[in-house]
Amino acid sequence: MVDEFLNHKVDPGVMRGVGTALADLIKPWEVDLILTAEASGIPPALACALHLDLPVVYAKKYVGPGTRYTFAREVASPTKGTEYRVEVSRRVLEPGARLAIVDDFLSGGRTAEALGEIALEAGCQPLGFAFAIEKSFAPGRDRLEDRGWTVKSLVKVASIEDGVVIFDTPDV
Repeated sequence: MVDEFLNHKVDPGVMRGVGTALADLIKPWEVDLILTAEASGIPPALACALHLDLPVVYAKKYVGPGTRYTFAREVASPTKGTEYRVEVSRRVLEPGARLAIVDDFLSGGRTAEALGEIALEAGCQPLGFAFAIEKSFAPGRDRLEDRGWTVKSLVKVASIEDGVVIFDTPDV
């Protein structure tokens, strides 16, 4: 459970460290901006961006159809049993922009994949994905790497057995 420092309640000290570590992961990519999804992706993306002095663009999540002037994708969430749209205003993604997609969690990879697709549709270059925490037992990394995208994570959870988290080797 990360509700007390990453998702619902954000600990500034933890986020400062997460931002520094994520910035170290993506700095070699020489990106122009960071793309993420609301809401829980915003704190790690912004913390990372502050270290690199980069702008952050975040996709808004909507339930139901949209008629806004956006790049959009439908995303099914098996863990939550819901479907939603992620949308980015067409005015904030410039063709040719080099970007990193930064988010709090990688599990199934559907939201991250949708963000990558949006970036491509906008004419941007998604250079890689960086996550604070990855469930390495879930299919998210494979989903993204099968598309040829680079994936990095600070913390990788290999399994959870009887409430005990078993860690995998991180990408740092």
